[in-house]
Amino acid sequence: MPSPKQMEKLANSMGKNAPRERSLDPKDDMPDEYWRALLDAHDQTMPSGRSSPGQRLCDIPQHVLRVSCRRCERIVEIQKVDAVRLYGQRANWREVGQRLLDNTCQNRTGRHEEDGCWPAFGPV
Repeated sequence: MPSPKQMEKLANSMGKNAPRERSLDPKDDMPDEYWRALLDAHDQTMPSGRSSPGQRLCDIPQHVLRVSCRRCERIVEIQKVDAVRLYGQRANWREVGQRLLDNTCQNRTGRHEEDGCWPAFGPV
């Protein structure tokens, strides 16, 4: 175990040899390493083989798509072929799911803030 004097000497020498990098200003571009790390982390968190709300219908691998309502616990399923036929293959799954729930919504109060269903996109 080093003595307290040796530990202080070691701690002082650690700060002197470290390369000094200039800090980024708010107007500076982020370094490439930052964006690479961010995109790598995003790729690792993306579910493989499952639909996510941001995907287009043509990119979803499942044949049956399911969206449920967090408010009334209703579940609506549609085959991918039918969804593509009705909304087009470039349609966003989030928008299609919201439309499916809204078309059959039973919770109508007349107030915009309270009307409609709250979609939850889950795996089939």
